[in-house]
Amino acid sequence: MGSIKDYFSSLGAGVASLLKGMQVTGKEFVTPKITERYPENRDEMHISQRFRAVLELIYDKDGNHRCIACGTCERNCPNGTITIQSKMVDTWDGKKKKKLDKYIYDLGSCTFCQLCVTTCPTNALEFSNDFEQAVFTRSKLVKQLNYLPEKEEPKPTPEQIAKLEAEKAAKIEAAKAAAAAKKAAAAAGETAPATAAPAVELDEKAKKAIEAAAGDPEKQAKIRAALEKAARLKAEKAAAANGGANESENKK
Repeated sequence: MGSIKDYFSSLGAGVASLLKGMQVTGKEFVTPKITERYPENRDEMHISQRFRAVLELIYDKDGNHRCIACGTCERNCPNGTITIQSKMVDTWDGKKKKKLDKYIYDLGSCTFCQLCVTTCPTNALEFSNDFEQAVFTRSKLVKQLNYLPEKEEPKPTPEQIAKLEAEKAAKIEAAKAAAAAKKAAAAAGETAPATAAPAVELDEKAKKAIEAAAGDPEKQAKIRAALEKAARLKAEKAAAANGGANESENKK
């Protein structure tokens, strides 16, 4: 008797479950379809601007980018996805300048962490939302982001040339003036010991030290300054001692 009861109980539960499933299925029959019909609807399909698909260099309308080949993105990339190749060029004013030669990006190893974009000091990078990057070989995932030819250094204007020439002439005149002043100071230093009287009384040892430095006016000046300082300290010490002796005599 119990087995028959259990049979009909389980049968009823199965029928109830079937009816519940059919209810869900029937509801889906009348629900509007939202299935994407890619790639037929490629032109109307909306992709979020926040979606990160592939790294790109930002070019302006004149075909210029802001990358300075500093290598910050290459160092911060956790997977070694980016490789920067730079070169040195000569500018019109005779200086050296570092420029980007090739910006290599391996999409196959990119984790889309965006560290390269957020740490770029010149805001030269961005992630596009173009997700259609499927290829047949992995080598095609390696891209050169600076696809436009690098432009030559701009030619200087007449004003810039005139300013550069004026700066060069000013530097030459300053160097000549400094050399003349140094030569005059050296000549004055050679004649000074013969005409100037010593500021302090020199003993034999000090005289020999000054004579040994006869070919070096700067060294002679240092020796004389040291002797004058020593004499001044000695005089101050003697004056202090005499003052103390006089004060003790007055107390007596």
